[in-house]
Amino acid sequence: MSTFIATAEHAARSVKWHVIDAGGQALGRIATVAARLLQGKHKPTYTPFIDTGDHVVVVNAATVKLTGRKEDQKIYRQHSGYEGGLREERARLVRQRKPERLVEEAVRGMLPKTKLGEAMYRKLKVYAGPDHPHAAQKPTKLEVA
Repeated sequence: MSTFIATAEHAARSVKWHVIDAGGQALGRIATVAARLLQGKHKPTYTPFIDTGDHVVVVNAATVKLTGRKEDQKIYRQHSGYEGGLREERARLVRQRKPERLVEEAVRGMLPKTKLGEAMYRKLKVYAGPDHPHAAQKPTKLEVA
């Protein structure tokens, strides 16, 4: 018996959409579930070198919970590429300015740092509030324990 290897056509046919409600949930718990779904590790057809993952929609990102003192101590960094172009921001200010970035950065850090990882990341949609425009895809609601 040979090992099953998914092809690109097979992976494209089995794509689903999932909705995760991040309201009041810990950021790390939400990010690990989302990263696992994006990679396709929840499927028996998982193949490491093919994108077999699903689309993930995260709602209520503005109310995601940071444990401990991360709200004041966690720093998000961006660099423009120029000398002295480093910008740093605390998690509290990031939540006020762009709350979706908290979830996006957490999930991105858990995905592979390759072209395949970028393709997986593009299937992540994060929204600050409870509404999202992806109802036509009939996403299934996923409970995070």
